[in-house]
Amino acid sequence: MASRGAPGAAQQLVSSAAPAASAISPQFLTTVEAAELLRLSPRTLEKQRVLGGGPQFRKFGARVVYAMVDLRAWADGNTFGMTSDPGYVQRESVR
Repeated sequence: MASRGAPGAAQQLVSSAAPAASAISPQFLTTVEAAELLRLSPRTLEKQRVLGGGPQFRKFGARVVYAMVDLRAWADGNTFGMTSDPGYVQRESVR
């Protein structure tokens, strides 16, 4: 009978590596990922890139990405207590 390594050694190696991989959060998000984070449609972010008013974005070649810090800053900057707060402006729909 051939001897094997310690039972569960491979499983222990996999389970110890799994938390490290899942703990890494991406620094840059695609349009779809950023929209999911902000609970917006990707099309809304695309319109805001053209018309303004959205979060800062970056271009890496042809790829558009959003930095997590920029998304958080934009979300924090759009915090209001009521619709009559100074700075709260309803934009007209572009549809």
